[in-house]
Amino acid sequence: MEEKKSILTYKGLREKEDELQELKVVRRKQIAEKIKEAREQGDLTENAEYDAAKEEQREVESRIAELEKILKNAEVIVEDEVDLESINVGCKVKIRDIQLKEEVEYKIVGSAEADSLKGRISNESPVGKALIGCKVGETVAVETQVGILKYKVLEIHNRN
Repeated sequence: MEEKKSILTYKGLREKEDELQELKVVRRKQIAEKIKEAREQGDLTENAEYDAAKEEQREVESRIAELEKILKNAEVIVEDEVDLESINVGCKVKIRDIQLKEEVEYKIVGSAEADSLKGRISNESPVGKALIGCKVGETVAVETQVGILKYKVLEIHNRN
């Protein structure tokens, strides 16, 4: 079975690489030290520090594996080369919620980089999926859990 491609911007790629480096070099060493200190306390059967350090180690190793998988299957989008005639991954888009009469701006990114609190939505999310391919002036209907929402595309750009 072919692995799913992870669509990343260069910034997202650097963030994932930096996080991986931090986990491998710094966090692993810190956790190993915690485990060593906990072992020195003696009986491991009732040692909460040891159990906590081992759990932290499992979480870090899991995140390292996840990041390595993302980076192995990364497809990097060059934002400066993105066609701004229509919405695509790497674009910033300003849209108006027709019902609420509010304007919002999103950056369309791959799912590995999505963070709605930072205004980055996935190309696989309902809104992202509906916006891909739209042009300025078009209206798009998005089926969500709260019903159908309509948005009008106001701007497409690649400025940060």
